[in-house]
Amino acid sequence: MTDTEVSAESESRPSGWARAKAALIPPSAAHWGWWAAGLGMGLTIATVAVTLAGRSVSAPAPAGGKAMELAVKDAILANPEVIPEAINRLQQREVEKLLASNREAIETPFAGAWTGAKDADVVLVEFFDYNCPYCRQSVADVERLLAEDPKLKVVYRDMPVLGPDSERFARASLSAAEQGRYRGFYSNVFRGQGALSQERLIRSVRAAGLNEAQVATDLSSKAIEAEIRKNLDLGRALGLTGTPSYVVGNRILSGAVGYEELKAAIEEARKADAA
Repeated sequence: MTDTEVSAESESRPSGWARAKAALIPPSAAHWGWWAAGLGMGLTIATVAVTLAGRSVSAPAPAGGKAMELAVKDAILANPEVIPEAINRLQQREVEKLLASNREAIETPFAGAWTGAKDADVVLVEFFDYNCPYCRQSVADVERLLAEDPKLKVVYRDMPVLGPDSERFARASLSAAEQGRYRGFYSNVFRGQGALSQERLIRSVRAAGLNEAQVATDLSSKAIEAEIRKNLDLGRALGLTGTPSYVVGNRILSGAVGYEELKAAIEEARKADAA
């Protein structure tokens, strides 16, 4: 689901969905605004990149501020390729800080909203919306990864941003998690056809073998409401711009990135952990 689609959906929602929309828009100054801070910052970034890359720059190192600025500028003009490299490195550092400060909240599932290895060495976290066609498209990729990788754990984070039906299904989904039948509900909804509706919700609840009376109660559960709010807040904190979005290791992947990219991210996380 793209930013434009999310925005278009959001404008037709009740006022209560303003929070959901805000959850998908990262605070510009606090998140990525740093990389567009002007020429002075660009010079610093480039200098850092040269150092990190272990490159040798044939420029003098005068003591004066203006002379230093000119020397750095000359170094950049001689090595312009270091600018995007520097931006990428600093952006990755920012992502790693965000993930480190939110790691426990991201990877700790709500009740039974997870599958895979209990003693996993890599955790893949999926932020999704049952109303999102790209989330449906990605189900097969995650299922394949689970089938192939006995040490992988997948944590599901219900993040309903596409209307009231999305929220109703998310609430029923988290009720299924509390009843130990999360995967059955999740799979049934994404295998089903047609738009989300009250009738389809009832069919999905029954197909997953859920306690219908419990689901009816849980649709207004404070604990489930708090979990949904938490997931939306995490989405905002991580700067997620749509669904599906994934967190694995020190990477955030946005959109239906496909099996190969997810697999590569898992392998990268596993190698980093073993290092």
